[in-house]
Amino acid sequence: MPPQHTPDLPVLGSRKPSHRERVADALRAALIAGELLPGEVYSAPGLAARFGVSATPVREAMLDLAKEGLVDTVPNKGFRVTAVSEKQLDEYTHIRALIEIPTTAGLAASADPVALEALRPVAQEIVTSAAAGDLIAYVEADLRFHLGLLALAGNDHLVDVVRDLRRRSRLYGLTALAEQGRLEASAEEHLEILDALLARDEEAVRGVMTRHLSHVRGMWASALQGRGELRDQPPRPAASRRQTGPSS
Repeated sequence: MPPQHTPDLPVLGSRKPSHRERVADALRAALIAGELLPGEVYSAPGLAARFGVSATPVREAMLDLAKEGLVDTVPNKGFRVTAVSEKQLDEYTHIRALIEIPTTAGLAASADPVALEALRPVAQEIVTSAAAGDLIAYVEADLRFHLGLLALAGNDHLVDVVRDLRRRSRLYGLTALAEQGRLEASAEEHLEILDALLARDEEAVRGVMTRHLSHVRGMWASALQGRGELRDQPPRPAASRRQTGPSS
């Protein structure tokens, strides 16, 4: 299993995140990466030991995640990770595509090059995390990169909507892709997006973002089917399944 860490999160507004918020973000990343499995019950002391923190902020953070519908409380035991259906993943991806693709493409004409370059270290962090197989760091950096891009459009509500959709997403295939050495190549798409934006090439940005999101849904579908978590749902038509790789 890749090494775990407490994330180095960005400043939220005018203040730094609290310890509880930092733990909650690390737990969300573990959920998204599939390191906390749907249907499994996790105790606060067990998670605290895994993340190298005390049980109190973990318990508080898991209560926050329960309010978001990401986990359910199990009395006297801990928290059960909620499952995400294929239909839900399709809907999340559809909404993300409607928002993220045109908004990011539009930045080719409006974004400050200095602000774009400021995101290059984050894009590189995604590649580095992928190479190291550190899935939690990968998910955290990916979230910071994409929300950082969207923030350049100046619409805070849009950023909040996409943040919520990304928190509800699941990338169950990340572990296998990291083990196969395929995650790093996909991570480099973030650098492609930046380069296309700096070149003011809106169509290139649109193309990379479309490929980017199609990779996400293809990875979700194949990973979930392989785990048998969608056995009660009819298979999707072959033409609608993209199996080209991962990303987010």
